[in-house]
Amino acid sequence: MQPLYIVKIGGNIIDDTGKLEHFLQDFAHIVGSKILIHGGGKIATEISKSLGIQPQLIDGRRITDADSLKVVTMVYAGLINKNIVAQLQAAQCNAIGLTGADANLIPAKKRQVGAIDYGFVGDIEAAKVNASILESFLDAGLTPIVAPITHDNAGNLLNTNADTIASTLAVALANHYEVRLIYCFEKKGVLRDVNNEESLIPKISPDTYQELRGNGVIAQGMIPKMDNALQALQEGVKAVYITHADDVLTITNQQKPAGTVLHL
Repeated sequence: MQPLYIVKIGGNIIDDTGKLEHFLQDFAHIVGSKILIHGGGKIATEISKSLGIQPQLIDGRRITDADSLKVVTMVYAGLINKNIVAQLQAAQCNAIGLTGADANLIPAKKRQVGAIDYGFVGDIEAAKVNASILESFLDAGLTPIVAPITHDNAGNLLNTNADTIASTLAVALANHYEVRLIYCFEKKGVLRDVNNEESLIPKISPDTYQELRGNGVIAQGMIPKMDNALQALQEGVKAVYITHADDVLTITNQQKPAGTVLHL
């Protein structure tokens, strides 16, 4: 099968103009088919606070009330997405910006209220993703840039975790491509000590993950990333990496491991 790289960019890379520009130059030079999914939580948080809206996060996941939904839609689908598309065009990468509402790409269901009310947050399934639309864009030589906004087929937008979108798209396309999923951020990978870049954990299995989560090594925003990554492997994705944004070409163009490699 044809290889496909699905790359998720987040963390402090999105917030730093220079680091983001460097990453996008590298991303543009990935040979072959590729899709980029981006977050942008810190920018949304800053703008929310400037508007008098106090953000709430639980285990790395945002509580999205009606006002917060307006902010994340503007920031994710507008400001960040279109800036990324424009920079990639300047780097000779023909990108197209999308949300889950465009072309019915990612239908979602509003999360039911349980112990926590997450508000206007969408849960998605790989089987519901309109994978054929992405295939059409890829066949046309376009590079989809996906913002983490979905829709409920009833006219409502929903906020969806970008890590979840990345893994779900990877699973949805795994029957048609040899998918490698790469989570890029500002650290070398998963670290035993978040303040020590030399404490990289090179490989993580499901059993290792449970141990690391149990003793607090993996916590907060890394939890949904790991949950989604391991689920993707179980559902047919070829490989999953969690790595520094600077290493994306090492993995894609040279086919060498970098950062933390997840395995079953």
